[in-house]
Amino acid sequence: MNSQRYDRHIILKEFGAEAQQRLSDASVLVVGAGGLGIPVLTYLNAMGVGTLGMVDNDQVSLSNLHRQVLYNEDDVGRKKVTAAVRKLTAQNRETNLRAHDTFLTRDNALDIIAEYDVVVDASDNFPTRYLVNDSCVILKKPFVYGALHGFEGQVSVFNYKNGPTYRCLFPDMPGADEVPNCNEHGVLGIVPGIVGNLQALETVKVLTGVGQPLSGKLLLFNGLANSFQKIKFSVNPQNTKIKGLRANYDFSCDLAVQSISAPDFEELLKKESLQIIDVRTAIEYKESHINGVRHLPLSELESGRVEFDVKGKAYVLCQSGVRSQKAIVLLQKFFPTTTFFNVAGGMNQLHSYAAKY
Repeated sequence: MNSQRYDRHIILKEFGAEAQQRLSDASVLVVGAGGLGIPVLTYLNAMGVGTLGMVDNDQVSLSNLHRQVLYNEDDVGRKKVTAAVRKLTAQNRETNLRAHDTFLTRDNALDIIAEYDVVVDASDNFPTRYLVNDSCVILKKPFVYGALHGFEGQVSVFNYKNGPTYRCLFPDMPGADEVPNCNEHGVLGIVPGIVGNLQALETVKVLTGVGQPLSGKLLLFNGLANSFQKIKFSVNPQNTKIKGLRANYDFSCDLAVQSISAPDFEELLKKESLQIIDVRTAIEYKESHINGVRHLPLSELESGRVEFDVKGKAYVLCQSGVRSQKAIVLLQKFFPTTTFFNVAGGMNQLHSYAAKY
């Protein structure tokens, strides 16, 4: 540890050399290298956390740049973890940076999380949050939570010293039709920076024992009013006794939604011509799409604007596999005899071959 580099920490009376050493000895996993993950990674790296891991399988896109400020225009099209490691290394060469070029899944979550002291959930979807929670409960790891919507954000610390878990606050995953999506509703660029920095602060408190982490408290931030509110919640002992991961962490829908994995979808694309409906926004579609798809933004579908017929079998695609599930629920009402398949993971897992077809 370079004491000169962290001199302003060391001379801080309430922090000091002992807390700095704890940061140096610690390992943190950040799930998601996007709007929330970037400020978390940047500050923890600068502050001297010894080992920083990041989990992400996405690529940098132009629409990321207004809020994911570690990246620049030259990074568009590159893997986020590759670009992030390069920038973070230039910031602090002492940090052990570990890139997990994958999405967190039921199959890899326990193995990856087991290697770290604290997990920071910087994801943007409910399935990942519940997967992180359950994995951390099983492995007895604390995790720092952050979430965004428009001008607002939330921060809390779960599974810390026998405190409440994420399921103590949100027991069950919402249905796919209940979830807002920043790709459609937007997010003001500065808000992820504010919330991500608060997550970084909570991580430092958990690692060093300095201050009072937000365990049992949900911090609500309103950017338009620049106001903060805290909500207290208590532990439900049943939620601390999870012994194994669930069979799946997909959204539940009112109607049965059949899914196909990205690899299986790729194999089908190679073998035959498919009916594909892309329900992303016009901006997302313009950035990247599979040739020959029918573009029907979810907003148009929700307003009842469907100007083509769909018969037989069709595959529905969005960015992450969430809006496509909502779309299938609606499409099945318009075309009750058609069989729809949700492309799990969406374009996030199809970047490698989206340009081929």
